[in-house]
Amino acid sequence: MKKSDHMIGALHRREMLALMGGAAAAGAFGGPAFAEAQKKGGILKVAAPANPSSLDPATGGAGSDHSILWTMYDTLVEWDYDTLKPKPGLAKWKYPDPKTLVFDIQSGIKFHDGTPLDAEAVKFNIDRNRQDQRSNVKADLTSVESAEVTGPLQVTLKLKNPDSALPAIFSDRAGMMVSPTNIKALGNDTDRKPVGAGPWKFVRWADNEAIVVTRNDSYWRPGRPYLDGIEFNIIPELATALRSVVAGQNDMSFALPARLKPVIDRAKNLTTVTSPTLYCVQVYINTARAPLDNVKVRQAINFALDRDAFVKATMNGLGEPARMTLPSTHWAYDKSIAGLYPHDPDKARKLLAEAGFKDGLELTIGGYMDQDSVRRGEVIQDQLGKAGIRLKFTRGTIAEISAQFFGTEKKFDLLVSAWTGRPDPSMTYALGFDKGAYYNAGRLAAPELSALIQESRESEDLAKRAAVFAKIQRFTMENALSAPLAFQFEIDALSEKVKGFKPNLLGKPKFENISLG
Repeated sequence: MKKSDHMIGALHRREMLALMGGAAAAGAFGGPAFAEAQKKGGILKVAAPANPSSLDPATGGAGSDHSILWTMYDTLVEWDYDTLKPKPGLAKWKYPDPKTLVFDIQSGIKFHDGTPLDAEAVKFNIDRNRQDQRSNVKADLTSVESAEVTGPLQVTLKLKNPDSALPAIFSDRAGMMVSPTNIKALGNDTDRKPVGAGPWKFVRWADNEAIVVTRNDSYWRPGRPYLDGIEFNIIPELATALRSVVAGQNDMSFALPARLKPVIDRAKNLTTVTSPTLYCVQVYINTARAPLDNVKVRQAINFALDRDAFVKATMNGLGEPARMTLPSTHWAYDKSIAGLYPHDPDKARKLLAEAGFKDGLELTIGGYMDQDSVRRGEVIQDQLGKAGIRLKFTRGTIAEISAQFFGTEKKFDLLVSAWTGRPDPSMTYALGFDKGAYYNAGRLAAPELSALIQESRESEDLAKRAAVFAKIQRFTMENALSAPLAFQFEIDALSEKVKGFKPNLLGKPKFENISLG
């Protein structure tokens, strides 16, 4: 088989990103993305980079969960692979007025337990997602005042304020529909015993080893899915994951680092897939924890980081230095903010001295155990060390360390991880920086920032929204609420029998179009 390398050029990428963020006009339910006939059957074996934090979309907290969740859960709204522009999923939508959102649900859909996915089920999910104590997506739905059943297959949301981002929000965790019957019967056990309405049904989960799903024969889309099942083999060490594909033990490995691309290119009968993403490697900061409650300490961290050197050292140059939490090709990017933090260790030391740390300071930091995460941590440790900021690392799995930082323990000052992106930029800022948001470890936010995030959702006009996002980006960066480092490309390795795979801008594979040749 001749190798192929799917690469989207910079100009094409700019055009795609320019389309992002507006709410789509709701039309007819979409058909299959690919008209070409594809073979049915077979089990796809995937080398997955992380054990899930949960298989309940409302309670999970790791961005790496999505590719597994999408096999079991369909969403009310979906998105275009290239632009992330919302489109109908389980439901169509309309705004009769700026403070009312109506969902009309496709008829005849059932959950894997045979119960109907109707208006009552959708209302249950929305209420649970915005009110349940264990929900990690409450911040997504703060604009929702109430959810009302207005027909057997219709739910009407009354909003506290206009929110043009809601269709995109319902294409993410908040829109993944779970079986109310399963939730009521099992409670917290649904984290490990999920029931959705997606193309595949849950079979088993062996922690840190494998997750298996099988075909949903009652799936509502005719002719889907192509695959009889998917076996996710959890292999956090990505070089090992790639070797498993080369050896034929797995059919696909995704989210590979740039250093492994030459290995894929040299391997026989493998296809390399590369594509730009919103995936931003960054240092998360608990701004409620001393001494990081001092803005000068946070600014010192940003001045101490050499983002260009980081891309060269950890991504083999295949990435973009991150000056904020959106890439330079994004429609909401504001280049006037990009120069706020040039690499300047002397400036960093001066700020530390002004904050009362003339001899430097030591901070605790969480990181992951895989080779690439360790390498990132080493580069960050060296760069911050030159400015007098000494790091004490604790490493573990993505699920463990992320929960220890974002959850109730608040175990570290900092976390080296990634923001995997969201379909609408308001979701990125609401989930990462707004008051009470899960990915805001300190859970605090200035009223000014919260008001701006709300304002960013009040219009569907991209120019008006971009002007608000410029203010949001300036606020988050001037106050150094995080330390973004680099945007990475998606790099995947596929065996020759994998057909129909297409990357998406989130860099999180979906398997709905895959068949085995």
